[in-house]
Amino acid sequence: MTTTATAPRTNVGIRHPELYASVATTATLADKAALGEGLSPLLIELIKIRVSQINGCAYCLRIHTADSLAKGESQERLSVLPAWRETRYFDEQERSALALAEYLTTIKDSHANLDLYELAAEHLTPGQLSAVTWVAMAINTFNRIAISSSYKVAPATPR
Repeated sequence: MTTTATAPRTNVGIRHPELYASVATTATLADKAALGEGLSPLLIELIKIRVSQINGCAYCLRIHTADSLAKGESQERLSVLPAWRETRYFDEQERSALALAEYLTTIKDSHANLDLYELAAEHLTPGQLSAVTWVAMAINTFNRIAISSSYKVAPATPR
């Protein structure tokens, strides 16, 4: 097997820390808005995990899966999250928020996926729609920072 050496990636958060800090502030404000609109801390984490799954961001998945478990989420629900539509583990609010998060994350296909937004709008208030949108946009930004900067992900303890 041949491996090709790649040039080191620029860590954009370190290179422009003021911009990274503004993303972190936006994420914090998005979480506060979501809580203020009646969304649970567990649902906020589910949104972050689902978006990170779609984007393939191992760094953010590790963080938000651990955060979710620490807040009381079940391993069972996390294990079926990629197939949430096929389960009965998630209530209407959660399903609506997950549909909206997927719509926003796959925005390039927004015309084909308009039904995802429509599903969300049926069960979320306008304030909740806005808050989920901000949470999804913030984690999408963090996913792009981590992936483009090639954040390393390794087990806490070697196997």
